[in-house]
Amino acid sequence: MSRSMDPSRIPSRRILAASAMAGLALGAAISTRVRRVQAPSDTAGILIDQSPDPSVSVSDAEGPGLIDWSLARSIATRMNQQERLGAEERERLDRYYRALDAQCFPIVAEYTGISLELTSERTYAFDRVDWIEANLTAFQYLLQPVERIAASAQKGGGSMAALSRRVASAEVGLLLGYLSRRVLGQYDLALLGREPVDGGKLYYVEPNIRQIEQTLGMPRNDFRMWLALHETTHAFEFEGNPWVAQYFNMLLGEYLETVQGDAALLTSGVSGIKTLFNRTRDRDAGSSWLEAVMTPQQRDIFGRLQALMCIVEGYSNHVMNAVGRDLLPTYDTISRRFEQRKARRSPADELFGRITGLRLKMEQYRLGEEFIDAVVARRGHEMARRVWDGPEFLPTMDEIHDPARWITRVDARDIVSGRAPMETTGLADTPAAI
Repeated sequence: MSRSMDPSRIPSRRILAASAMAGLALGAAISTRVRRVQAPSDTAGILIDQSPDPSVSVSDAEGPGLIDWSLARSIATRMNQQERLGAEERERLDRYYRALDAQCFPIVAEYTGISLELTSERTYAFDRVDWIEANLTAFQYLLQPVERIAASAQKGGGSMAALSRRVASAEVGLLLGYLSRRVLGQYDLALLGREPVDGGKLYYVEPNIRQIEQTLGMPRNDFRMWLALHETTHAFEFEGNPWVAQYFNMLLGEYLETVQGDAALLTSGVSGIKTLFNRTRDRDAGSSWLEAVMTPQQRDIFGRLQALMCIVEGYSNHVMNAVGRDLLPTYDTISRRFEQRKARRSPADELFGRITGLRLKMEQYRLGEEFIDAVVARRGHEMARRVWDGPEFLPTMDEIHDPARWITRVDARDIVSGRAPMETTGLADTPAAI
């Protein structure tokens, strides 16, 4: 016997669909924002601050939006009230990390061939709550397009709408609280619809760094220098090559436009949810949930975003390792203990990485670093630096998996333009090196 649909329940379905789109936007944010993460793989990352619209504050979100940002903030901060930095300790650590960055800048400049000015005001020591505050408004700005659609979906939703909003807010709060315990360092550059600042900020989350140092028995100063080398390299990548920020900004803006369009479609009701479900039927066996619900257009944009971030992260890891080997007496100890940490990921960490998209983020470091190392081994560092010549020189994800294809393509471009291809170094002419 068929049942007529209860109209009062439709808004809750619409909110569910909008929540899915919020997850899509949030997953993309994580894959491009999270800095050096302690778990599940203890590798480095990057924060892009979306420079929130000054007309919208966190407190404004107490209206009918999908997420109550005040509640999300409260949940995240309550998880991390311990180990707050006092004023004197913060000032001391600010001086310490600024001195580390001052050491790193000339070293990275010499290796990368990029000249960049260091100002002391760009480096700060953070605790976990500091990190939450620095990221909260950026996530809010990122989700504004979805929240606008969700607001219309909630009208007339009554208690179901309120419950859905509370659940979504708690999920975001728990996510931010979880991430704040794992981020070690962060490069923060204002992008997405705003003029980039003169120089990005460098943040070091001291309680997390201290925890890893104690857990893994890391040498204090060398470990922090190792971390600072990676963070400062991001400044050279973005500020020494202004097109990188512009290109990233363009891709993320295009992606969010498609998410907004999907959110409008999905809030139409049951048919929208079916549309989302039908996409997952075409999911590749190895793809994430995030990729499974994307349209072909979204996959294309997301693939280019992933490729860019693979190079940004992989090149930073390459620089960190290339100069670290000669600079740090305990380099081998640091690297070995981090690799051992990666191998001991708990099932809970693995599950969380799959659900949130962090697993994609962790892959960026490995794939990007392997690509850069392979190019350097085959054709030298000068060839690897060609990735910064412009967006057309960035490898695709297919080329990141097969660096020889990228080398061939760049050589062909050089021949057409009249530039002599760079010679093979002879360090690694075997297929295994690629």
